[in-house]
Parts: sequence; C-alpha cells; structure tokens
Amino acid sequence: MRKHIFNILLFNSFLLLICCTKNPGIGGQASIFGKVQVNNINIIGDTVATYNAQEHDVYIIYGNLNNTYDDDVKTSHDGSFEFNFLNPGPYDIFVYSDCADCPNGQDSVVIINTTIDSNNEINDIGTIHIANYI
Repeated sequence: MRKHIFNILLFNSFLLLICCTKNPGIGGQASIFGKVQVNNINIIGDTVATYNAQEHDVYIIYGNLNNTYDDDVKTSHDGSFEFNFLNPGPYDIFVYSDCADCPNGQDSVVIINTTIDSNNEINDIGTIHIANYI
C-alpha cells in the first residue's frame, strides 16, 4: 500500500513539474541589457564619428517560435537599454541599421542571440554597433 501511495505522489510531482515549466517571456526575474552605438560612415566607407544612440528602438523576440517581435524599448540618453522580468530561455534582440547596399533604402537588421539560463540572471549582451551613412 505504501509503495502504491509513493508511486502516486511521485507521478503527481512529475506532472506538477511538467505543467509549471515557464516559456521564455515576461513573468520571471531575469534581465537582458546592453548599449547601442551609432557609427557615422562617410561616402568612402570611413567611420568619422561614433556616438551613443538616443531614443533608438530595440526589439526582443521571446523563444524560437515566431519571427515577429514581442516587445520593444527605446535607448536612454547614453544608448543603454534593458528588458526586465524575463523567464529563462532563448531570446533574440535586434535593432535596425542603415544599409548602403540594400535596395530602395531598406535598413539592415543587427540580431543578437542570447539565452537566459537561470531565474535571477542579469545578461549583458554588450554594445551593438549600427551604421549611419552620411
């Protein structure tokens, strides 16, 4: 009888663990942060100035299930940005950059793939460099 009760409790515990697995996205305690810098590039391809991107859009995709962004933030005065309250899992962070070779004035996309491994992780993805052709 005890063995039967133990097996039932073990099975229920297993189901509880499976049902409570959180997907990437909002609801956790982890963060991803970084910075965006702009490189001004002249007509011959030389970088003539670099500065922090202010009020630049930064996008995040939760997990690997879609190609549309799930949230966005704007950079601060110093080019910094942060996504808070994230669950563990894979994330794509992306920004748009000027593109000299793209047709019809389209922008290129700079994508950073990162993963949050633990509940309280603070993930610094570093500096993302984007182009501004002048």
